[in-house]
Amino acid sequence: MLNVKNHRNGSLGVPTATAVVIAAMVGSGVFTTLGFQVAEIRSTFAIMMVWLVGGVIALCGAFTYAELGAALPRSGGEYHLLRRVYTPALGFLSGWVSATVGFAGPSALAAMALASYTGTFIPGIPENHLAAGAVLGFSLIHASSLQVGTTFQNLLTVLKVGLILGFVGAAFTVDQVQGITLWPQAGDAGLITGPAFAIALIFVSYAYTGWNAAIYIAGEIKQPSRTLPRSLLLGTLTVTALYALLNYVFLRTVPMDELAGQIEVGFLAGVHIFGEAGGQVTAAIIAGLLASTVSAYVFLGPRILMVMGEDMPALTWLSVKSQRGLPVNAFVFQTLVTLAFIYTSTFDQVMLYASILLIANSTLAVAGVYVLRRNEPNLPRPYRTWGYPVTPAVFLAVNIWTLMYVLRTRTFESFVGLVILGVGLTLYAAVQRLTPKNNVESS
Repeated sequence: MLNVKNHRNGSLGVPTATAVVIAAMVGSGVFTTLGFQVAEIRSTFAIMMVWLVGGVIALCGAFTYAELGAALPRSGGEYHLLRRVYTPALGFLSGWVSATVGFAGPSALAAMALASYTGTFIPGIPENHLAAGAVLGFSLIHASSLQVGTTFQNLLTVLKVGLILGFVGAAFTVDQVQGITLWPQAGDAGLITGPAFAIALIFVSYAYTGWNAAIYIAGEIKQPSRTLPRSLLLGTLTVTALYALLNYVFLRTVPMDELAGQIEVGFLAGVHIFGEAGGQVTAAIIAGLLASTVSAYVFLGPRILMVMGEDMPALTWLSVKSQRGLPVNAFVFQTLVTLAFIYTSTFDQVMLYASILLIANSTLAVAGVYVLRRNEPNLPRPYRTWGYPVTPAVFLAVNIWTLMYVLRTRTFESFVGLVILGVGLTLYAAVQRLTPKNNVESS
């Protein structure tokens, strides 16, 4: 059995756990992906449906993860869940995905978006170096003190939600708006069942990444059986509402032709709402919001590496902690991977690689609720999935449908994803060879 620590010693409550979920979700995705969607879909109804479907799927996932996280409360996220529910090999592969593209990828994306938005009001700034500086700065903060890091994260999240609501409120005072309608038009039925909608869901799924954030710090949460479900559901519902409002504002204020293919959609909306100078102020505010997202991913990712190090003797160096109990080596490893993404990849490449693999990861985890109920019916479950078995089935059906379309239409990105998985399996085999047989733990 896994060596699960005493979780009653956790110090994080509902506010901090919810703040981590919101901060992890509201990031580069909502401020950057609409342009990619509009390039393929020119229907307001279809685009809003993409975001609402993404919210429903995230909520279905949150209901399911709440049961799994409350029944198996330990830091480590999908690594811990898949290792416990399926096999150590699958758990390691999930941890590898999380450690490479799952947290380092989104952290790099948020930092790159932060730098891109900063470049709109400070022309000529070296964006790669700025992105790297943000990652290094937040890594130092979170690796130094849990209390300082969580207080800082909570303040950033409150500021983030307040600024978004202020931006939305200001947008509704604008007289010159686009002639859009939220009602379905001719041809919309074909759009929402076609490949363009599936690809758009990939981008939206990335924007909703983070709805499961609290399970990565389950071992540091007070009363996880109560706190985890509350934080997952409250955070996901809050963000779904914010996303619907934000995307309606973007579509209401900026022509679709201007949005298509653009990354800085928040800056464009700011220009239309406040003028050129106001647009630059908006870009500065969004850069600040993205700082919260970089901080959240820097905070969460090392916990997975730490748990992997605790379970596998060959990776013990990842579980080394500072005098304050923080996984310093894991912070260093994730920081190096994040910097590699920043200096070697483009924004859209990192997004697609991360999205494809994270959808596959969460799909396996959600399917695990059926496996665990069948194999361990007597396991204490402080929280049971609302709407079971329908809600997990909805999550699985939409994600599998999306992945099928992506495998058919984005073959290169899918191939790269398979290569990443292959490298993970190779590493697992190497770790097993380096681990004495009497030290190999079973799931």
